[in-house]
Formats: sequence, C-alpha cells, structure tokens
Amino acid sequence: MRLRYSGFRSIVPHLAAVLMLTAGAFSLQAQQIPAGTAIVVQNTTALSSGTATDGQRWSGTLVNDLSVNGQVVAPAGSRVRGVVSDVESSGRLSKPGMLALELTSVNGIPVTTDMYAVDGEGHTKSNVAKIGGGTAVGALLGGIFGGGKGAAIGAAVGAGAGTAGAAATGKKEAKIDAETTLTFKVQ
Repeated sequence: MRLRYSGFRSIVPHLAAVLMLTAGAFSLQAQQIPAGTAIVVQNTTALSSGTATDGQRWSGTLVNDLSVNGQVVAPAGSRVRGVVSDVESSGRLSKPGMLALELTSVNGIPVTTDMYAVDGEGHTKSNVAKIGGGTAVGALLGGIFGGGKGAAIGAAVGAGAGTAGAAATGKKEAKIDAETTLTFKVQ
C-alpha cells in the first residue's frame, strides 16, 4: 500500500505564505519609529523659499544611528526623505520668505514628523536704514545747496532714493544650505 501526501503537498505553499506574511507583519511592526523620537539629519541639497514649491521632495542622510527598543533600525548615513510642507517667497519691501520641511521616511521606514521651519532675514531694519539714510543725505545736501526749502526738497528726494534702494536690494528668502543639520520629532 502506497500513501499519498498530495493533500499535505498542497498545504505547504499556503503555510509558507502565511508564515511569510506573519513574519512581514512583525518586521513592519518592529520597524515603526515611536512618537517623540528625535531624528537628526543632514539635507543633501540647498533649498530656498524663492525656488522651492509645496510638496517638493528633498533627501538627506541620518546623522546618528536610530534605535528602537535597543535595536538599530537605521544606521548613521541611512537615506532619509522628506517634503517641503510650506513655502512663501519673500516680498520686496515687506515679508521675508518662509520655508518648512517635514521628514517622510528614514531608511525606507515611513514617519510623520513635526515641521522644521526657517524664516528669511527681516526687511524692517535694513529698509529703515536705507530709507532713513537717503532722507538724511538728501536733507543735508539740499540744505547745503538750497537752504531750508532745499533741505525739505532734498529730504523728499533722498527718501524716494532710499526707498528705491531698499526695493532694489531685493527679497529676503529663507534658505537652508546643503549639509545643514536638521532635527525632526516623530508625531
């Protein structure tokens, strides 16, 4: 009498598939990065609020080993990816630029983080100096060449020149240089 194991043979592939799916589920669960974890990265390219767009992708590398429950899930140097989550270009005389980034994955592990945001340099102090300086110089020259009335005219002309100079010096974009160290916190 010969025994046939055809039933057993047909179960083996199904059992193997179930074991692989279960192992994969445990593996994914073990590679989740818990909320509150600080992740320190370096970006690989420069970013500017003048050229970046919402949703633009950026990449970088992990600065330190990242461990979860005592197990390294991403060694230093691992690839990280992120997106520009908010960006506003600078105005000429008013608002400075703003740039905000989020981290989306570390070594292929998806993460949700807070934003890393930077603002461009403010315009106010620079503009006041340029406009005020133009006014003072115009008043001084007008006073020298035309007396009191000339000083008033010179001040108005100088203020206009100072304002034009402030506008011409341009925008104050927010910038993140290449290889800048950025810290994100997992949400």
